[in-house]
Amino acid sequence: MDDAYCETPVPAPAPPDAGPPYAECVLCRKPTEYPESTKGSTLCPVCAWQEAGRSACSG
Repeated sequence: MDDAYCETPVPAPAPPDAGPPYAECVLCRKPTEYPESTKGSTLCPVCAWQEAGRSACSG
């Protein structure tokens, strides 16, 4: 059997500066998907998901 067929390829590492400077999340301080020039409170995807769950259950 061909062992190369079963091997998974190693993903290429992302470059350290892969885009513009991103705004940090107002709750956990991790980088968000938004540029630093975005106005208002920015949330990372995890915190945005948690906030949506909290507001949906609050009535």
